[in-house]
This record gives sequence, C-alpha cells and structure tokens, in this order.
Amino acid sequence: MKKLFLILILLLASCGFKPIYVKNDKSILEFNNIILVGDNKINRQIINNMGLKENSSNENELTLKSNYTVEETSKNSKGQVETYRSSINLQLIIKKNEKIFKSRNFSNEFTYSNKSNKFELNQYQTEIKNNLINKLTEEIILFMNLS
Repeated sequence: MKKLFLILILLLASCGFKPIYVKNDKSILEFNNIILVGDNKINRQIINNMGLKENSSNENELTLKSNYTVEETSKNSKGQVETYRSSINLQLIIKKNEKIFKSRNFSNEFTYSNKSNKFELNQYQTEIKNNLINKLTEEIILFMNLS
C-alpha cells in the first residue's frame, strides 16, 4: 500500500500539472485603459473580482460591454407571472496596439419561479445577479489564462 501511494505521488508530481486559476503573469491583469459600457455595477464587480488594474506602461486596452435583463417567461391563466429568466450578456475585447488581440462574448442565464412577497423576489433576483456575475468572472479568468 505504501509503495502504491509513493508511486502515485511521484507520477502526479512529475506530470506537469498546473492549476489554471493560478497564473504568475500579472501583466494579464493590467491594462493601459479599461472601458466600461452598459451595466456599470456588473462591470465594476467583474473588475473587482478579477483584480484588474490600470497601468500606463502596458499597451493593452480592455473593453467590457455588459447587458442585464429580467424577462417574464410564463404567466398563469389570471395573467400573473409564474416564472422569470435573468440573463447577463458580456462582450470582452482586448486590444493590443489598437488591434483586437482577444475577443469573446459570454452569456449566463437562470430561470426561477415567482415569489408571493415582492421584497423576497427582489432579494432573490439580486442574489441570482451576483451568482451570474461570479460565474462570468470564472469564465473570463479561464479564457484569459488559457488563450
């Protein structure tokens, strides 16, 4: 059993595994200019979650274009809303020397039932929005680290 454990440790230690969320290159998170278009709260939260910074010595420029919508997806026979769908669309553009270096559209959505208490519904929608932003942030980090 000890030999098997030792062989397993040696194989995993030498396979070249690196966590994709950990990247030592800080220049990926620094931009000469960060342009925010659309929902400012979403853009700011993504910038804070990722730790993006402006650095005038870097020639890259980041543009975030975001859009948040809440749609009524179904109603009952009385015309009351039964379900909603919250969705966030984000376009990320990284320019290097005025040319598009990387570009990608990100989208997340969540469907949920209506609540009888409007305050609880508003709190729930805020929680859903924050969760969608966190998912988008994870996808952006993966995109920036892998490409």
